[in-house]
Amino acid sequence: MIPVCRIDDLPEGEAVRITVDDHTPAIAVFHAEDGGFYAVDDLCSHQDASLSEGYVEGCFVECPLHAALFDLRTGAPTCLPARRPVRTHEVAVVDGFLYVRPAVREDAVA
Repeated sequence: MIPVCRIDDLPEGEAVRITVDDHTPAIAVFHAEDGGFYAVDDLCSHQDASLSEGYVEGCFVECPLHAALFDLRTGAPTCLPARRPVRTHEVAVVDGFLYVRPAVREDAVA
């Protein structure tokens, strides 16, 4: 698990972008308006835009570039222009700290 921040440092409706290493895409970590914490790939599946700079509405994030809307719980797009989902990542809260376990890339070589 990768440490992100203290949960108190990520206000509801906000996001933070984290980088893991040179081989893992950046991850956007959200504190959704339902109080939950979610993590998805930071790059919009429609075009190069940072979802961490998007607008959180409930459990959804709106891409700041073309307004594609993604469900933070599943990564699924809910409207055009996005057609492909973004990958989700496991999130854990331990002793007031937020952690993310990056999902294994499907094209990763063992």
